[in-house]
Amino acid sequence: MQKLPYNELSEICNQLGEGLPKSIKQVFGGDIHNAWQIEFDHTKFFLKRNARREKFLKFEESCLKNLQKYINDENLVIPKIILYLEIDNIELLLMEWMDMKNSDQQKLGKGLGEMHITSNKFNPKSFGYNLDGYIGTNNQKKGWEKNWIKCFINLRIEPQLAMLEKDFLEIDIKNKIKSKIKSQLYNHEPFNALVHGDLWAGNIGVNQTNKGVIFDPACWWADCEVDIAMTKLFSMFRSEFYENYYRIVPIKKGFENRTIIYNFYHILNHANMFGGSYCHQVKSYIKNILSM
Repeated sequence: MQKLPYNELSEICNQLGEGLPKSIKQVFGGDIHNAWQIEFDHTKFFLKRNARREKFLKFEESCLKNLQKYINDENLVIPKIILYLEIDNIELLLMEWMDMKNSDQQKLGKGLGEMHITSNKFNPKSFGYNLDGYIGTNNQKKGWEKNWIKCFINLRIEPQLAMLEKDFLEIDIKNKIKSKIKSQLYNHEPFNALVHGDLWAGNIGVNQTNKGVIFDPACWWADCEVDIAMTKLFSMFRSEFYENYYRIVPIKKGFENRTIIYNFYHILNHANMFGGSYCHQVKSYIKNILSM
């Protein structure tokens, strides 16, 4: 069990104007950061601590604040940022605590659809993001492209392909896969929205009032379908989620193939982080994409 250093706890209390908390409980589930529930007399907080060199939590703070701008909080909520601190090269991100339950995902689907629609109205007319970020522990490259295909290839697929072990894929195969992705996306009209970017079952929930909750984002401005594609990568999203989402953002022709293409990014990322069976999945995805 990891203890929160006293000097860090003391600084948090000073920033909040609080005395020492009445309880601190470590929260388990992630493998990148340590986390705790910190309870004072009248409120609880969720604290994440990053001891790595990379500024993971600074990126997360940016994502959460940006996503917050576009939600309808009648259906979707995002943890509010209370504090971001750096102490001796340690990052601390303090957020509101949310109690969650196992419930239906109607408002989650509706809220995500509303977030995509609303952000589209204010989008920067380009695809990408203004900060270097992270997807898991790997870099997610900053930059902007007017063209969606160039963004997806140049800022997402190529950096992941470059991280693969030198002899894992031949140059010819890499070129063929990029060419096939371009041809498959050529006639597709992307819907530019601020996306969560890492939307799997471990990063969503439903609160005590049945509102959807999203957290741990890796956001960027992208075709909104990248979020829905990732929900299908590990399944666990319910039918009512999709029914309510598609009432707001209707499904487009060719989405089944684009799901494979968009999730190729995440399979590459998992192969680069974990290796093993994900490397086999990379080759399976390549086979599927080249056969489209």
